[in-house]
Amino acid sequence: MPTLQTHSLTLAYDQTRIIEALTLHLPAKGITALVGPNGCGKSTLLRGLARLLKPKDGAVYLNGQSISALPTKELAKQLGILPQAPLAPEGITVRELVAQGRYPHQRWFEQWSEEDERITEWALALTHMHPLAAQPVDALSGGQRQRAWIAMALAQNTRILLLDEPTTFLDIAHQIEILQLLQRLNREEGRTIVMVLHDLNLAARYADHIVAMSVGSVIASGPPMHVLTTEMVRTVFNVEADIVIDPRTGAPLCIPYGLKPSTSAVDEPANLQSQLASETVSLQLA
Repeated sequence: MPTLQTHSLTLAYDQTRIIEALTLHLPAKGITALVGPNGCGKSTLLRGLARLLKPKDGAVYLNGQSISALPTKELAKQLGILPQAPLAPEGITVRELVAQGRYPHQRWFEQWSEEDERITEWALALTHMHPLAAQPVDALSGGQRQRAWIAMALAQNTRILLLDEPTTFLDIAHQIEILQLLQRLNREEGRTIVMVLHDLNLAARYADHIVAMSVGSVIASGPPMHVLTTEMVRTVFNVEADIVIDPRTGAPLCIPYGLKPSTSAVDEPANLQSQLASETVSLQLA
């Protein structure tokens, strides 16, 4: 069972610190959604988890071992990432892009195997990209391009998948399709999914665990019912909202109705843990 966690992790761009001394455990075989306002550090944290950004301090651990000590190919066999707004080489086709996900599994004496072919076809089929497999990636719509990149991440066939806003550019039908696909990979194959999402209701519907972030810190972390509260939404997003329970799924639903007064800066999360706990009890008793 692959485990991913951070200990006192500090991430920065040059001298600007974005994540400061963060210790976080991401549930194995679960779906975790990172939520928070723009610029709060969600994408930076994801880059740190994937070793795309070297820590200023602290470490990321995969199965108890610091990822900085792992050979690149070995790490890529265990952990795959779909970054935000990736760029494909000019003229590359969808099939060629998806096939690049197999690179960590190839050996110098066996550049392409039947297993590589099978998994590439599987990834194309799961994302409904077969009809576009011969098309250049740069000729696709934004939504089609996003699905091609997701197919490449799936072709890497790792036990842990990190995705930065996987529903970007997708219409609501394709958003649900991709999130249901990720949920199926989690439920049926036990894959650990960590993704950045902006839609709180989609996060609550499809994630088992939500990490709410603000200004490089974790404000709340836990099951959606515990994290998605009026106080969290007010503190993290400066938005007033009602939280109700979806009668069909049982997940909490956020209904925003206005900005919090004096929203010039994000408030400090004073006494938030106790406020979250009391709201959770209220929701469960409702």
